[in-house]
Amino acid sequence: MVSFNSDKEAIDSLKDKYNLLTKEISKVIVGQDDIIKEVLISIFGKGHCLLIGVPGLAKTLLVTTISEVLGLDFKRIQFTPDLMPSDIIGTEILGSDRSFKFIKGPIFSNFILADEINRTPPKTQAALLEAMQEKSVTTAGKTFELSKPFFVLATQNPIEQEGTYPLPEAQLDRFMFNIILDYPSVKEELDIVKNTTSDLNTEVNKILTAEEILFYQNLVRKVPVNNNIIEYAVNLVNKTRPNRELATDEVNKYLSWGAGPRASQFLIIGAKVHAVINAKYSPDIEDVKAIAIPVLRHRIVKNYKADADGVTIENIIKRLL
Repeated sequence: MVSFNSDKEAIDSLKDKYNLLTKEISKVIVGQDDIIKEVLISIFGKGHCLLIGVPGLAKTLLVTTISEVLGLDFKRIQFTPDLMPSDIIGTEILGSDRSFKFIKGPIFSNFILADEINRTPPKTQAALLEAMQEKSVTTAGKTFELSKPFFVLATQNPIEQEGTYPLPEAQLDRFMFNIILDYPSVKEELDIVKNTTSDLNTEVNKILTAEEILFYQNLVRKVPVNNNIIEYAVNLVNKTRPNRELATDEVNKYLSWGAGPRASQFLIIGAKVHAVINAKYSPDIEDVKAIAIPVLRHRIVKNYKADADGVTIENIIKRLL
């Protein structure tokens, strides 16, 4: 049983645990500090994460390393064009007693790596929808609860590459963060090559238990937020919606669709976690700004005018901030 004398003491403990986590992860992952921070924020915020980057940027290694330091039951699902929903959820088989028995699929785990999620058709992608939102799976008329805590960290190759299926908007909206992985710097790549081409075998230590993660997730919900911070987050999301009262001229010109209410919720939850790991007991506007781009970039749809003028989603979000 996790217990502290006060919420203040518990929040201080979460900050310390976060620092330990990043220290352990950095033993294996060179650079990518912002990426690691955003993934951990989504975990403590009960969210899911979508990591986008070309092959070879250690997306899979990052996820497996995080699962090790969190000490959770981990399953990897390799998404391929022939993957079926039953390969994720599970299937019923006829037992020796002539009755059907449900064999659970890999989704029944604490930590799911959905590797190259956009390599599989939408029918199979949709198998994750209920699990991500409801933390349960329904099959053959029966509902099965998933283990807690439950995270989906999906990796995705850029949509422009061949053999990919764009994720439906409904599924994209269920990811708290959309994180773009870029190429490492020259210095970082030198360290990566030195570490991965030698006989160096790095082991990481388990920092948290499932019980502690659940405790800290609930603790984050208790962090107080001033009304002006909530108003700022809600107004920011409303500004992304074209032809609405708060929309800017640029939004009306370049966007065909804006972010929904889930974006406002994730902005506040993400800001709470960001505040705590930075030794604050309540978030401010800077905490909202710090996580705004990964929260909003996959919830906004630009039109052909934006493509023609070379305007990116990130450009628009930065100007709204």
